[in-house]
Parts: sequence; C-alpha cells; structure tokens
Amino acid sequence: MNLLFITADQWRGDCLSSMGHVVRTPVLDRLASEGVLFTNHFANAVPCGPSRACMHTGMYLHNHRSGTNGTPLDARFTNWAMETRKAGFAPFLVGYTHTAPDPRYLTPDDVRLTTDAGLLPGIHPVLEMATDCSEWRDWLQSLDYEGLPEQSEMTYGMRKPSSAAHVPRPMLFAKEHSDTHFMVDRLLAHLDALDDDEVQRGWIAHLSLRAPHPPWSAPEPYNTHYPIDELPGCVRRATRGDEQAQHPWLSHYLDGPRNAAFEDEHRHRLLQASYYGLMSEVDDNLGRLLDHLEARGEYENTLIVFTSDHGEQMGDHWMLGKAGYFDQSYHIPLIIRDPREAARASRGSRFDGFTEHVDLMPTILEWLGLPIPRQCDGRSLIPIIDDGTAPTDWRTEVHWEFDFRDPVTQAAEDAFDLHMEHCALNVVRDNRYKYVHFTTLPQLLFDLERDHGEMIDLSTDAGHVDVVREMAQRMLSWRMAHTDKSLSHMRITRGSGLVVRDHQ
Repeated sequence: MNLLFITADQWRGDCLSSMGHVVRTPVLDRLASEGVLFTNHFANAVPCGPSRACMHTGMYLHNHRSGTNGTPLDARFTNWAMETRKAGFAPFLVGYTHTAPDPRYLTPDDVRLTTDAGLLPGIHPVLEMATDCSEWRDWLQSLDYEGLPEQSEMTYGMRKPSSAAHVPRPMLFAKEHSDTHFMVDRLLAHLDALDDDEVQRGWIAHLSLRAPHPPWSAPEPYNTHYPIDELPGCVRRATRGDEQAQHPWLSHYLDGPRNAAFEDEHRHRLLQASYYGLMSEVDDNLGRLLDHLEARGEYENTLIVFTSDHGEQMGDHWMLGKAGYFDQSYHIPLIIRDPREAARASRGSRFDGFTEHVDLMPTILEWLGLPIPRQCDGRSLIPIIDDGTAPTDWRTEVHWEFDFRDPVTQAAEDAFDLHMEHCALNVVRDNRYKYVHFTTLPQLLFDLERDHGEMIDLSTDAGHVDVVREMAQRMLSWRMAHTDKSLSHMRITRGSGLVVRDHQ
C-alpha cells in the first residue's frame, strides 16, 4: 500500500466545484466522488510555517510553538515522516515543507540558518523547491528563457506583456514549463525509477505544490479560464474604513499597503481570475498524476490525501493573504480517497463535522498500522472513512490560533505597546457562534447563523453576556485539555516503579 500526501498552498476551502464554486476542479471532484469530502476542515494556524507544523506533527500551535514563518520547530517533536521512517518506509518530498530547524543543534555558520523554508526532519527531498526554486530556475535557463531574475523566488511572478485589459497577464513560461508541471513531472519520474523492493514495500510521497500561492501568475490558457465579470464578489463592508472599525488588530492590518491595493476593483478581479486559473492548472496536473498511477497499476492501492496549508482572504473583509481570525484564512479543502475495501461504505460521501489539520498525522499513521505518538492533539479520521459517520464523542467545535508577533520588525508590538508574548489570538468556532480571544486586545463574538459574513461583533452586547462566558470557558477547557502531555501519563512510585497509563 502507498501513500500520496498532496498539499497545495493557500487554497480556500470553498474553491472546489464540488462545493458549488465557480472554479472548475473535475479531477478533485473525481477524488471526492471516490472518497470522502470533508466540508468543514480547518487549519489550526497561519501562515505557512505554523500551519504546516500543526499538519506534520499533529500538534496545536500552543504546544509546538512554531508561531511564525521562521520560528524554529523544536527538535524534540516527532512527525509523520519520522514515524513512517522508523517503521521501514522511505518518505520522500517533491516540493517543500517550510520547517525552520532548531538552531540549538546547528553551528552558527550552518546554511540552514539562512532561510525560513527548511526541511521536515525524516523526509528525503527528491526535489526541494521552497522559496529558492533553483532547480526549476536552472531548468528554465536551459530552455533559453531570457531575463530570469537573480533572486530565484521572483521567477514565479514573471509575466508576458499583454494589451488585453480584461484578461490577466499570463505567466512568462509555457504551461509545460510552469513550477506545477515541473514538480509533477519530477514526481512521475521518481516513481518510475523506484526499484522492485521499494515498490513491493510501498512508497510514501509528499507532493507539496506552491500554487495557488502569490504572486498570482497563471500560464496560458489558465489565465483566461475565468472572465473577470463573472467572478464572485467580496464579503466586506462598504469601505475599508468601515471594516477597520470592527477591531484594533484589523485596523492595524488593513493599514498595510498590501491591502490598500485591493481598493482597485479591476486589479483585484484580475488577480482573482489568476488565483482560480492556478487552481485549474493544479487540477489538470493532478489528473496527469492519477493517470500515471493507474497506468502503473497503483491507483487502487494508494491512499490519496489532498489539502492545503491555509486559505486566502482574496479581498474578503478588505484583506489579502492569510492572517487574523476570519474563516477565509483557515477553512481549507480536505479530500481523502482510501482504496481499502473497508472504506467502501463512505465513498462519495461528504462529512460536514469539524475536522482539523492536527487530525492528518494520526490518520496517516493509523492507515499504515503504526502507533500514534502521545504528542498528537488530533484524532484519526479512519473511523469516519470506514463508517461514513463520526464517533459519538467527535468534536462539535473547531479551534485555531494566530501569533502576530514579529521579532524582526516588532510592528504589532510597537503599534499596540505589547510584549511579544501578548501578540496572539485564539478562536473557538461551532456551528452557531465564533468567539475570538486576544491576549490583551478586545474580544469578539459572531453569531454565524444570523451573520455568516462576520460583520457584527456581539461581544459587548448585553444579550450575549452568557454566550461570551460559555465560549470563553470552552476555550479555556480546550487549552487545559490539550496542554503538552508528553510525560503527564507517567508516575514514578516507590512501590511499583514507573507506572504508565495509556492516554486513550
């Protein structure tokens, strides 16, 4: 049995045609029709590094503490790649994992301390793209593309000139030369190069695609797939100033120049069309990958997991990127196609209960028949995949965290006169209410049934005092129940020596 773990970067949870969106994703829809579509899946943190740390370790941010891009991930934590390697597998990577290394185990001149996009321990990089896309860039140079920038990461945003005002400028490179196509090609080549022993044992591949991450530059013809006058509008107040009035943190974030650019509606729609175009390009390339698995006779013995690291505001609430507390930054797709006969009952189903990124490591390990480390805060999704329904004690709420400190610029620290440890928020969200707790800044409460767009803060409304209290208590209980438990199940006694109580 094989594992194909696919992540896109910055893919919103609503952007699947199987979710009723304008974007067309027939290959992902096929996977959903043959597996389970988890409609309420959420990242536990943003941006890339913190979210992937949750995904790879099965831990909430307040336990792994890798809170920003570049914040080191403590070397004492294991991850799904290390656990599968210990069991005799050889997990390999095509893409990147954005894992900053623990500097306490490195010398000051170690090259790994020069980038925030490090490699997840335990995984072998067949192709490591990260921010420095050097292998792709070197390949493009061999194809005689001229004018490639000295900084490799700028290659992603290179566009052809265009005089069409209502069509996004396409990526400079042909679709067969895009980063997405290049990465899928490398994965296909590596699969074909596996020896008989590797195929017999079963392979584990992590394909971590960069698209649809900015800069939004889709190759032809994907830049033309979505006419700008047919795109969904933004969920936001009438003006950026009106939006800023909701909360001090939001006002601070929206003052940034990246968001001010979205006051140009035409420019916004061009970028939006490119964003969706990149999704269609990813979908087509995943089709190539699935066809290849079928040709190799491996499609029916491969667990396929598709998700993203986090979402994208795309103009909603006048925001660009991934930050803060709104659903758009955290709600992401999750599709799992399980080829086992035991999963037949759930094929083509939708699970509308809450699932989180911390559930992925336990799911992968249980599927492979491996033990789940005690550090994991999430729960395996295998019971849902097998039965099509959740266990009776499944979660009824979802949680995420956002660390908005900046040890380099100290922008938020200076703006609010905060200590860096106070630059944080926690969210608890169920099907009715969403409560946002800042360490020192004002709290927020939204009634999602009456205010799906999260426009009206009810935290100071006299009629919702009891709701605020209940949500805050639930958040506190969640934090207490999910504090680091590495050794808390053990006790050294005089009479019996070391006593270990199973954590289940």
